[in-house]
Amino acid sequence: MVIVRTIDALQEAKNALSGSVGFVPTMGALHKGHLSLIQQARKENEHLIVSIFVNPTQFLEGEDLDAYPRKEAADTRICELSGVDILFMPTVDAMYEKDELHIGAPAIRGYILEGEKRPGHFDGMLQVVMKLLNLSGANNAYFGKKDAQQLALITQMVKNYFMDVKIIPCSIVRDEKGLALSSRNIYLNGEEKERALSLSRSLKRATKMVMAGELNVEVIKKEMLIVLEETDEVEYVAIVDREFNALDVVEIGNTMILVAAWVGKPRLIDNMWI
Repeated sequence: MVIVRTIDALQEAKNALSGSVGFVPTMGALHKGHLSLIQQARKENEHLIVSIFVNPTQFLEGEDLDAYPRKEAADTRICELSGVDILFMPTVDAMYEKDELHIGAPAIRGYILEGEKRPGHFDGMLQVVMKLLNLSGANNAYFGKKDAQQLALITQMVKNYFMDVKIIPCSIVRDEKGLALSSRNIYLNGEEKERALSLSRSLKRATKMVMAGELNVEVIKKEMLIVLEETDEVEYVAIVDREFNALDVVEIGNTMILVAAWVGKPRLIDNMWI
């Protein structure tokens, strides 16, 4: 595995590759969710590039940029054991100039749900993802479905800007009790982890209701909110189609159920695709 920290070094290492390239961009603190992306990319491509970069432009004022978990030694070892060809770990100065062009999230889908609660977050996310996709030169890039809105906006960006890369959605990975894996889960103590399970339990409750024939969105939301009373604060429960349009009735095969809530220090998100 080659470890590179500059743009020039990445280009040199990338140019030495021959064949299809898969790319997994991360912010580090790798867990089994990241590992599932890496393993799928490794299986489906001749070469694999992974990036680790805690992107400052997608953190809002007061969010946990400085406290965001960083585990460079462990992450490097995970990538090495997973067959990564190039590990790209740039500095902020390598990725950004002082007077940058900016990419803006779409006016509607970029400012609902996560975008409403974190205005400007998606601008910074799209900005860095475009840079990383261009730098990697990848044929295929892998993103988890847990960040469903992020995934949708990245897919739209690639389409709108005619970028020559295929975005591959990957399934959510959960622990043995059903909690969606996240780097921020390390902030949860034992009691909070139990309460955090209410997110996945609310989604399971919704799924069971749909399977039993209940398709009314408001009825499903009310039941989910009862389950979510274990959290400290529910930010939203949303039932939308794949284009993030609000639904009155669940459309089988075209619906996402999304939830965001606070448990202890971290803000957690989860979703279910139906």
